[in-house]
Amino acid sequence: MAHAAPYCRRTERPETTTVQIMTAFSQYMPHGMCLSWQPWLVILWAGSDLLIFISYFAIPLALLSVLRQRPDLKHRGLVGLFAGFIMLCGLTHALSIVTLWIPIYPLQGYVKLATGLVSAATAIVLFRLVPTLITIPTPSELQEANQNLKREIAAHEATLAKLRQAQHNLEAEVEERTAELKRANAQLAISTREAVHRSRNLIAVVSSIARQSARSHGDAGGFIDTFIGRLNALADATSIVMKGETRTSADLGQVVRTQLEPVLMTYGDRIKVEGQPIDAGSEAAQQISLALHELATNSQKYGALSADAGAISVSWTKRAADGDDAERLVLRWDEEISEAAARSFADAGSGGFGSRLLTKIVPTVLRGSARREVEDSTLTYELILPLSALKDNVNRDGDADLAARIVDRDFGLA
Repeated sequence: MAHAAPYCRRTERPETTTVQIMTAFSQYMPHGMCLSWQPWLVILWAGSDLLIFISYFAIPLALLSVLRQRPDLKHRGLVGLFAGFIMLCGLTHALSIVTLWIPIYPLQGYVKLATGLVSAATAIVLFRLVPTLITIPTPSELQEANQNLKREIAAHEATLAKLRQAQHNLEAEVEERTAELKRANAQLAISTREAVHRSRNLIAVVSSIARQSARSHGDAGGFIDTFIGRLNALADATSIVMKGETRTSADLGQVVRTQLEPVLMTYGDRIKVEGQPIDAGSEAAQQISLALHELATNSQKYGALSADAGAISVSWTKRAADGDDAERLVLRWDEEISEAAARSFADAGSGGFGSRLLTKIVPTVLRGSARREVEDSTLTYELILPLSALKDNVNRDGDADLAARIVDRDFGLA
C-alpha cells in the first residue's frame, strides 16, 4: 500500500510540558513510516542497529574485564570513559530499533545528549593525555627492552657464576695452601727435633769415640788415623741419607757400598756385596757404617785383605725371628783369614774397643744382637736387628746418653 508524502512527525504541536513530551508519543510517527514500512528496509535498519548495539555493549564489557584483571594499569579513567562512551553509543542504536515502531524520540534525544557529553569529556581527556600517551613505548620497543633486560640478567648471572666459582677456587686454594703450610710447619718441627736429636747423638758418639781411640793408641799418629777413619764412616753414612729422595733414609746397599768403596776399588772381585733393597734411616746407617768400617779396617790389617789371597762376602736379608711375627734384618760378614790371623783373633778375645763396637755398641743402639766367631779359617760377623730399628725415631731421647754410656769403657759397668 502506497503512502503519499510520508513524514516522521505529525503536523500538530500542542503546547506540552517536559513530562508530557517524554510520555506522550502519540504525536510522533514511528520511524518505520519514514521507511514506508518496506520490510527489507526495516529489517536492514533494525538488523544493523542490533548488530551495532551488541558489539558496542561487548566492547565495554571487555574493557571493564581488563580493568578488573589489571589493577596496575595507568589511565584507568580514560579507559572507563571510553567504555561509557561506547556503551551509550550502543544504547542509541538500541533506541533506534525501538523508534522504528514506537516513536520515543525525546528519550532517544536525551540518550544522544548524554552520549555527546560523555564523548566530549572523553575527547578532552584524550587530548590532554596525548603528550603522555605518545611517550608510551611501542610493543616492539617493549619487546626489545625486555630482550635487553633478559640478556643483561643472563650476563649478570654468568658473572655471578664466575664470581662464585672464583670464590670457591680461592677458598679451595686457601684451604690447600693452609694445609700445605701446616704440613710444612709439622715437617719443619719434625726436622728440627730430628736435627737436635742427631746432633746430640753424633756429639756423644764422637766424644766417646775420641776418648776410646785415644786410650787405644799410645802415639798421636795412630790415634789420628783411627779417629778420622771412624769419623769419616759416620760422615759418609749421614751424607748418603741426606742425598736420598726422602732425606731421612737411604738404600742399605748404597750405604754398604759407599762405606766399602775404598776396598772395593782396591781389591775388586775379592769382595762380594749382595742383598735386597731395604731403606735405612740415618742412625741405622751410621751404626752399620761404623761396624763395616771396623771390619774393613781389621781385614786390611790382619785379615783377608792383608794377604794376597782371601775373599770377603757381605750380605743382608730379611727373616722372621723364632716365635715372633716381626721380621728382622740379618747382616752377615764372612771373611777368609789365615790360620795365624785366626789364632790372633782367638788370643785377642773381645777386650778391645773395636770388638766392643761390633758386638755390644752397634747392636745395643739398634736394639738387636751380634756375634763374631772364627771357624775353619773363616771369620763370621752377624748383626741381627728388628726392621723397626732401621727407621728413624726422633722421640728416642735417651739414645744420646745410651750411646755415650755404651762407648765409654767397660760398657758403662766399670
